[in-house]
Amino acid sequence: MPNRKTAEELRSHRWLGVGDLRSFGHRSRLRQMGYDAEDWRGKPVIAIVNTWSDINQCHAHLRERAQDVKRGVFQAGGFPIELPAMSLSEPIVKPSAMLYRNFLAMETEELLRSHPVDGAVLMGGCDKTTPGLLMGAISMGIPAIFVPAGPMLRGNWRGEVLGSGSDTWKYWDEKRAGRITEEQWAEIENGIARSFGTCMVMGTASTMMAIAEALGFSLPGASSILAADSGHPRMCAASGRRIVDMVWEDLTPARFLTSASFDNAIRVHMAMGGSTNAIIHLIAMARRAGIALDMARFDAIARDIPVLANVRPSGKYLMEDFFYAGGLRGLMFELAEKLDLAAGTVTGRTLGEGLKGAQVYLRPVIHTLAEPVSKAGATAVLTGNLAPRGCVIKPSAADPRLLKHRGPVIAFEDYNHMARDIDRDDLDVTPDHILVLKNAGPKGGPGMPEWGMLPIPKKLVKAGVKDMVRISDGRMSGTSYGACILHVAPESFVGGPLALVRTGDEIEIDVAARTIHLHVSDEEMTLRRLAWTPPAPRYRRGFGAMYAEHVGQADEGCDFDFLQGTAAVPEPEIH
Repeated sequence: MPNRKTAEELRSHRWLGVGDLRSFGHRSRLRQMGYDAEDWRGKPVIAIVNTWSDINQCHAHLRERAQDVKRGVFQAGGFPIELPAMSLSEPIVKPSAMLYRNFLAMETEELLRSHPVDGAVLMGGCDKTTPGLLMGAISMGIPAIFVPAGPMLRGNWRGEVLGSGSDTWKYWDEKRAGRITEEQWAEIENGIARSFGTCMVMGTASTMMAIAEALGFSLPGASSILAADSGHPRMCAASGRRIVDMVWEDLTPARFLTSASFDNAIRVHMAMGGSTNAIIHLIAMARRAGIALDMARFDAIARDIPVLANVRPSGKYLMEDFFYAGGLRGLMFELAEKLDLAAGTVTGRTLGEGLKGAQVYLRPVIHTLAEPVSKAGATAVLTGNLAPRGCVIKPSAADPRLLKHRGPVIAFEDYNHMARDIDRDDLDVTPDHILVLKNAGPKGGPGMPEWGMLPIPKKLVKAGVKDMVRISDGRMSGTSYGACILHVAPESFVGGPLALVRTGDEIEIDVAARTIHLHVSDEEMTLRRLAWTPPAPRYRRGFGAMYAEHVGQADEGCDFDFLQGTAAVPEPEIH
């Protein structure tokens, strides 16, 4: 570590410590709120960026937890200020929380830049919140630590353990098939989400919180603690204490984030059977840090890392069981020979040092490398004439018979077309058909909604069909399962090959060979392209218009072109 900063070297000193008229104004306004010089003089100012809101169920406890963070900051001799940021409630925000991930990233960066802040505690966990907060903090470049919201308690219904998301899709199909009643469905609705906190399966929220810890952004073990567990407020206070020391040490993200950190995060993601959404977010985060990362790297690592976490949707158990089994530290302990244990973390120590004493207590929940849950892998990247820049599938959550498949296409031009026709009794569909959804990508959705797990047609559900191949340029919830091929790039909305697919075409996939092929001649594709008309923009004003103009494709992380990289933004003038 370099020499510790002095009080005069604090960033906040420019606002509060100078004897001029402008600083007089800053200090007098702090006194207006009841603060005194003893609150801030010579102390790091710590921003608590809180994504709590009244409609974000995953973060319902963060209003209270911010007080625990403040307690820790005070204990360590810092001055905490809470800054509310956009709260992205995954199931509520429309058309997609993904549309606003970059908004949150921009807001986080600008909140930290425009205020007298020396360090930041980032509070979030719901799917897009974690990458949004981290992207903004990486770009800003001041010391920052992430406080994960934590998973909710497991659900219950008539003696059955329920997992949010995964069991929603399962029992919805049972209801569509007429095998459960409206009364039973209402009971499931009441029992599937029993506490505040994120989805308790290995969905995007659990995946991204664990990835944040694997990157070194959280205290060891923080991502596995249940939101309702008393260890959670203790972790919040500990994070508040730690950020103060990080400021004095000038421990910025650039000092511990390396290509090895991102490889560690990908390996952890694969071992957990994590959400396919992690690919988009990690690429965006890495590029913010100036680190080259592409989909090919995910595929290369996936071939080497089996699934160790026996957690839905790739396994049997839930995040509560994962926590009791040893949590992420236990899983990384099993994965240690595959990790770069010398990678740095917010603790000022290495990742390996943070794993000392880690154990696995419930072997059915966290498996060994020698006896994994699945050798199929959490992610495979396919390429071919339908997806020249790649697409992804989660083999561990798909019916094995569909990992090599050729079938006729039923193509839907957009979500509304699919919703209108999918349950028609006269839909000419068999289990061997391949469902294709267009215009669900970054610009087409807009915001790349989680439409990629197309519903299985009702007539097939009634016949007992549980899985079939579905292809789209959208995403799917990390809680979902099935042979869903996602993130097709380039997307159909901008004229990618997916736009030219028609009902009756044949598509062939081979996950082992990592290929996807549309069996249509080049000549016919040329004729279709000449006849294709680009759709009109979804938004003509506001953030949506800016998003459409600047967002990248899925293989680029869906970040804005003007936000990537490490170009410095000038510090604000204090006039």
